[in-house]
Amino acid sequence: MENNKSGMTLFVKTSSRLVAVLGLIFGMHIILHGHLAPGGGFAGGVIIALSFVLLILAFGKDAALSKLSLKLASNLENVGALLFLIIGLLGFSGGAFFLNVLVKGSPFRLFSAGTIPLNNVVIGLKVGVGLFVIFLTLVILEKSKKEQ
Repeated sequence: MENNKSGMTLFVKTSSRLVAVLGLIFGMHIILHGHLAPGGGFAGGVIIALSFVLLILAFGKDAALSKLSLKLASNLENVGALLFLIIGLLGFSGGAFFLNVLVKGSPFRLFSAGTIPLNNVVIGLKVGVGLFVIFLTLVILEKSKKEQ
């Protein structure tokens, strides 16, 4: 993100970078530990999306579009949906839709819940990118509405 003339002041831009990085790290933590503690894919995806929304508010939509275009975001959301479907269909190899086909480990360990962490990651991707696209679309529509 460059310090161009659009967006907020230098203090807001600098602090939003720091908060966005912390938000991304915390969102990933919530996603990866969702099967052990409250949280999961949806909550972590919302936190990650809000980190990107903060960057849009601080730097403007053009800076956000330079990092993640709408086409790439749409493709990532489609990949998330496809991976979720693939995980669900893998359960058919064991006899039922979304049946756990991975080996379960010891309780309260990171790799202890079979396919649930995979589902959390995929849902986090889908929700994070989806909410980012929704917010960016609303920003673009509002700007075009003001120009009319």
